[in-house]
Amino acid sequence: MSPTLDYLTKCRALIGVVETQTSAIAQAADWFAQTILAGRMVHVFGSGHSRIMVEEMWPRYGSFPGFNPIVELSLSFHNLVVGANGQRQAMFLENVSGLAERILRNFDLAPTDSALVISSSGCNVVPIEIAEQFQKRGVRVVAIISKAHSEASTSRHADGKKLQDFADLTLDTGAPVGDAMVRIAGLDTPVAPGSTVGGCLLVNSIKAEVAARLTKAGQPPTVLSGAAVVGAERAVELFESAYDEHARRLAKLYARIGLSDEV
Repeated sequence: MSPTLDYLTKCRALIGVVETQTSAIAQAADWFAQTILAGRMVHVFGSGHSRIMVEEMWPRYGSFPGFNPIVELSLSFHNLVVGANGQRQAMFLENVSGLAERILRNFDLAPTDSALVISSSGCNVVPIEIAEQFQKRGVRVVAIISKAHSEASTSRHADGKKLQDFADLTLDTGAPVGDAMVRIAGLDTPVAPGSTVGGCLLVNSIKAEVAARLTKAGQPPTVLSGAAVVGAERAVELFESAYDEHARRLAKLYARIGLSDEV
């Protein structure tokens, strides 16, 4: 089998893993739809390459407002690789305790909010503490991990806990230990990771389920759509309307920052 066919075969297996989780996906969609219908936001966080799933959720074609993408560049700006803003620093910061609290200090969270936290290993400190901080504030947390990789990995958390320990619901990308899925003859380490594929399958399944729930509730989402699908004028209208809605929802997260309940 060629490396390409090997990889594609393993990706088909990831689809199978996601398909076994339809009930859990539906539960996540229920929570997220409830949040959006309440006028609040679903907070989406991922450090490192997990930021890909954050931006897959929103904003992009086929996506809609209601999600707050929390992407810290210090944890995920990888393209310089070395030197200033390099990968070594990002990997170091990903395991600095206390950073998660400072990130979430920027938002006025409410129990009607919900959260999606993505980490393939579930073992780095910042994603774990992000989920922990959400739960302390009464926010439901859905985690996306690679179950096999997480179980084979050692947590960097001071108490040895992993992301799934601070999640109300955990979804599995199906990626293998080490993430890479293809073995090459003469090469002692595998290549071609699978967690992004599995993660995007989960994220878009959730997204579709949420859209169905919002529409059924009489509040169909404003979806970013291509001109080739809806026409140029309608596409611009949808983009402007969706961005405006995002701004209005986001404003609620800043309105009472630093104010006590008595104010």
